[in-house]
Amino acid sequence: MKLKPAEANRHFAKPAPDTTGTLIYGTDAMRVALKRQDLLKNLLGEGAEEEMRLTRMLAGDLRADPAALSDAIKAQGFFPGPRAVFVEDATDVHGDKITQALDDWQPGDAHVVVTGGNLKPTGKLRKYFEKHPSAFAIGIYDDPMSRDEIQDELRKAGLNQIDPEAMRDLEALARSLDPGDFRQTVEKLSLYKLGDPSLLTPDDVDACAPASTEAVLDDLLHATAEGRAPELGPLLTRLEAQGIAPTRLAIATTNHFRTLHMAASDPEGPNKGIFRARPPVHFKSRDRMTRQASRWGAAKLETALDMIIEADLTLRSTSKAPQMALIERTLIRLAFMAAR
Repeated sequence: MKLKPAEANRHFAKPAPDTTGTLIYGTDAMRVALKRQDLLKNLLGEGAEEEMRLTRMLAGDLRADPAALSDAIKAQGFFPGPRAVFVEDATDVHGDKITQALDDWQPGDAHVVVTGGNLKPTGKLRKYFEKHPSAFAIGIYDDPMSRDEIQDELRKAGLNQIDPEAMRDLEALARSLDPGDFRQTVEKLSLYKLGDPSLLTPDDVDACAPASTEAVLDDLLHATAEGRAPELGPLLTRLEAQGIAPTRLAIATTNHFRTLHMAASDPEGPNKGIFRARPPVHFKSRDRMTRQASRWGAAKLETALDMIIEADLTLRSTSKAPQMALIERTLIRLAFMAAR
């Protein structure tokens, strides 16, 4: 069965016992890997590797040994507890080998976790898991982390005493970082506050936040919204060198301009609108974004959002257009709009 994001998060946090398997797929390998780690940890508990209750294999190896997956699913270990088989880097080329093994699955067999990249909706693997009554298909997309996901990461790191302003900053940080980078930042915060019972403050967040990517991305968004087109090229070059994907730039730009539009449309004015923004705006950017919203106005921002969404859809389609060039052209057009 196909799980929606909220259902998927519940499944990752508390996997249902005696279910056949889970397919996790998506274009971002890091996001897929993080969700897979959470699922296996919550499914198997501690010590699964040492107790040989987890078997790992590459999907490509099934070509040479088609029975390997079936044997691993049926194998009985020496230690009690749930078991799992993890099949990595699956594509539809491996679909027959995987689905044939799952057809023989019986209660008491190992749960099969399969990960893959951008699997097609019409492909064999997705269709099989989506239609299976006791297996799950979960797509992991490049969307910003939800508030529940952020709070879950903080809770797991033992960060429970958080100043509201610091929480706003963390939510803003999660919008600009990949989940893996955000998780590392939270772990760093946990060590930073080790033995310190006081509230987590905005200064603590600033001290641990990765300055490079966050600062350059913020500079890019502000330069775009303020009409400083000549600065965009060098900033994009730096972000590209850091491995920032064009789709992530499109998401960040969309979020920035949606916030500006919401603020510009607020009946009590942009200043109130920026303060009410959800996810919250970092306190260091509030005055600056208030000025941007006032300068653009709601009508002009609606046109800008249409332009950004069109570029985002093109990036996510099957188009072979050069992606970084596409997002650069969009940002330059926005900067010229702001300057007019």
